[in-house]
Amino acid sequence: MAQLWGGRFTKETDQLVYNFNASITFDQKFYREDIEGSVAHVKMLAATGILTEDEKDQILAGLEGILEDVESGKLLITSEYEDIHSFVEANLIDRIGDAGKKLHTGRSRNDQVALDMKLYTRKEIVELKGLVKDLIVVLHNLMREHVDTFMPGFTHLQKAQPITLAHHFGAYMEMFKRDYDRLCDIFERMNYCPIGSGALAGTTYPLDRNMTAELLGFKGPTLNSMDSVSDRDYVIELLSAMSTIMMHLSRFSEEVIIWNSNEYQFVELDDAYSTGSSIMPQKKNPDIAELVRGKTGRVYGALTQMLTTMKGIPLAYNKDMQEDKEMTFDAIDTVKGCLALFTGMIKTMTVNKDKMEQSAKNGFTNATDAADYLVNHGVPFRDAHGIVGQLVLYCIEKNISLDDMSLEEYKKISPVFEEDIYEAISLKTCVEKRTTIGAPGKAAMEQVIAINEDWIANL
Repeated sequence: MAQLWGGRFTKETDQLVYNFNASITFDQKFYREDIEGSVAHVKMLAATGILTEDEKDQILAGLEGILEDVESGKLLITSEYEDIHSFVEANLIDRIGDAGKKLHTGRSRNDQVALDMKLYTRKEIVELKGLVKDLIVVLHNLMREHVDTFMPGFTHLQKAQPITLAHHFGAYMEMFKRDYDRLCDIFERMNYCPIGSGALAGTTYPLDRNMTAELLGFKGPTLNSMDSVSDRDYVIELLSAMSTIMMHLSRFSEEVIIWNSNEYQFVELDDAYSTGSSIMPQKKNPDIAELVRGKTGRVYGALTQMLTTMKGIPLAYNKDMQEDKEMTFDAIDTVKGCLALFTGMIKTMTVNKDKMEQSAKNGFTNATDAADYLVNHGVPFRDAHGIVGQLVLYCIEKNISLDDMSLEEYKKISPVFEEDIYEAISLKTCVEKRTTIGAPGKAAMEQVIAINEDWIANL
């Protein structure tokens, strides 16, 4: 078919070149945004006297009809058109005639595609925020439920000190709160309207860019037409924020995978979020957690690709920028799917509290508190550290925990120990005496949970 830009050319584009250049196969996703932007543009053109009221009414009716027919399936978006802008404009002209040819007055495909991408990205950020909020709410409820569920805290994947499951979940709560805030920041920073920038140098038509921006829900118009058509910072920022979300989901998934293993048995995943083996009937595999972990690299790849695409592009618009769409669409769909499935997985998993508590005891996570006990009884810390090291070696040889040692055994290693050592090293004592804000003690955790309750209520 004839191109919107065909007047300059004396022969048809080679079909292979046309196919390579076309974007309709993926930018058709923008059909709603493209029509929404055109509606606002036409209203502004009429308000400034560039279009008559009759022309405006014809165009708006035509655009509304195209939208209805696309969404009902009556009108198909096909590869006959180079891009979604061509599809909308060509169909509009077919439907209403010459008035449709005035749709593109005062704008270029450069600022049009910039607008479509911003409208689409803005909408997706809102959906991503909703999914992150859903996960945060689930974590908040799990924290309230597990303030008294004791478990080992780890460093280097070695059992270190006793904590609670609420405290562990709380660490991820903080990560996802930051993720939510990042999405809010990106939305605010990107929320300026590029339409009216033209190809790169604005237009001679007396456009009211403030009006168009207001109609489309932007804070105002962008302030440099060259930057407007060549800016993809917001896409890079979103891909970066989504990569961070996936990194957090991946770390959490890794822990769920470990906790679900036969060796740990800290949790059991719901059947709806697990799969079996085709040959081993005893298997119950954490496939959702593994896929979330695996898909993280896919989102990282989109960020790297976008940074690489943009790194050598001079001002203003260049065709390279067409590469911003497919990978961003895929990354957004991937992150949305991972957030929804991961939230369902942790919401339905069963926590084996006894296994967690026993693991904390068997891992000598209360060894630091035994050393603190000696220090509080006048033993220098370095000497206390050595004494407790001897206790741990003794327990390993006997295959027992510090809680299982008799007072006589304690006194053989240090006469300082008395009956109150058992209270001092109980998991409950070890955890609850850590009362500074951010620590796992019950009082501190309840304070944090209250802060989170207010945070969620103000979203």
